[in-house]
Order: sequence, then C-alpha cells, then structure tokens
Amino acid sequence: MTVPISLTVNGKAVSVNVDPRTLLVQLLRENLQLTGTHVGCDTAQCGACTVHLNGRAVKSCSMLAAQAEGGTVTTIEGLAQNGTMHPMQEAFRECHGLQCGFCTPGMVMSAVQLLADHPKATEAEIREGLDGNICRCTGYQGIVKSIQFCQSGAKASMAA
Repeated sequence: MTVPISLTVNGKAVSVNVDPRTLLVQLLRENLQLTGTHVGCDTAQCGACTVHLNGRAVKSCSMLAAQAEGGTVTTIEGLAQNGTMHPMQEAFRECHGLQCGFCTPGMVMSAVQLLADHPKATEAEIREGLDGNICRCTGYQGIVKSIQFCQSGAKASMAA
C-alpha cells in the first residue's frame, strides 16, 4: 500500500507515492536523491537530518513524509540561489565551521533558523540554539564563529 504525497521541495512541486511508514528524510534522500540531508542517528538526537518545513527547522528523521503533505521543504541543496551560496553557507566556508562535513548541512539549516528567530543572538544563545545538533569533530568553536560572522554581515555579499 502506498500513499500519495504532494509538496514543494526546494521550490519545485513534487508528487510521489510512498509507503505510509516512509520518513521525510527517506523521501528526500532515496526518492528525490537530495543526499545533502544526512542520517546520523535515526533518533532525532544529532540534527544531521535538519531541514526546513514551512519555514521552521525540523528533524526529518523523526517525522513521516506524509506529515509534510502540502508543505514546503527546503533542504541544504535549496539554500543556494542562482549558484550563489546562502550567507550561512558562505560563513561556514569562510570561518572553517566544518571538518568532516557530516553534521554541516544540519548545522547550517539550524543556524539559519536560529538567526531568523534571534537576529542578535549572543554567543551563549547561539550555543544553546545549537543544542540538538551534534558535531564530533570541531568542538563547535568554528561553528559558533561562522554563525557570528553571518550574523554580523561581515561581508557585503553576506546580506540576506
């Protein structure tokens, strides 16, 4: 048995039939080949699967694809516009906010949401806002610096 799902992913209308038990992360990775969204823990602990659903950061491993019916999903692939990286992506590149890169898509998606909710977040608020996103490589210093860099608009090209 399958269920039909229609949603918008990275600005494109998508209609697919999936098993009712299909997770949103599975739909994105396996059906739509958007592999930038990572599966790290399958328990919503690490944040590697974070995407935006209807403008809010969600962990796509903890929700069924059918729950996104009619919604708008943005993945890490959808942040860049017309070949130009999103300011947060640019900040992570500029400030070395990654090492192995596995957690980076989820960190970037969470950071975009964090600054949308708290444009003047302090370092402590940034660190608290990253709770639920695990990085096993960096110690978070470069990640926090990247978010602060994006927040400050340190480059003219960083303007949203």
